[in-house]
Amino acid sequence: MKKFSLWRLIKRAFLVCAVLGVLGCAAIAAINIYVCSYASRYIVTEQEAASLGGDCALVLGCAVWNGNTPSPMLEDRLSEGLELYEESAVPKLLLSGDHGREYYDEVGVMRDWCLERGVPSDDIFLDHAGFSTYESVYRARDVFECSTPVIVTQQYHLYRAVYSARALGLDAYGVASDPVEYSGQLFRDAREALARVKDFFYVMFDVQPTFLGDVIPVSGDGNAADG
Repeated sequence: MKKFSLWRLIKRAFLVCAVLGVLGCAAIAAINIYVCSYASRYIVTEQEAASLGGDCALVLGCAVWNGNTPSPMLEDRLSEGLELYEESAVPKLLLSGDHGREYYDEVGVMRDWCLERGVPSDDIFLDHAGFSTYESVYRARDVFECSTPVIVTQQYHLYRAVYSARALGLDAYGVASDPVEYSGQLFRDAREALARVKDFFYVMFDVQPTFLGDVIPVSGDGNAADG
């Protein structure tokens, strides 16, 4: 009798876990479909971005190599942001990335890349505490007082960034930076599916970023944010 009861308990536990697993997968899929469907309406071309009156190109950070070289994905984001700037689609560049360690400075590398290509320092704003996509768009709103950013990143990543920004009240649009296919994209897609769920709930509960700090309006002088 004890063995029989134990076996029934195991089967029920397995069934409950299976049902929860199916429901969890369905929830993840539903949130991803919603986020991508909503954000896709606000993903535009370079030409379309020029008519939006954006206050900056928010270029999201990515890995740097050897401490001073943008990874290919980051360089493509920077190139797209520079195109928007040079075509007068935006008057400023807001470079947001991870500078949480002294020896790892994404935004410093991004700034140097832009300076080498002739962008004046007063048109470059640095967000040293853009530790995640959610934090980058949150700080764009609260620290840099952006209202109409044009977000620049790869297409797969752009849905979450645009969704989060608009859910936080920004009149945000996005321009994709995908001139090539990148290796390892299957892994990034899987990780991004989970990240969309995370940011969906972060926005819902208004999770605060790691840091906020003094306000540095993107309408002003970018040198004020060079710290």
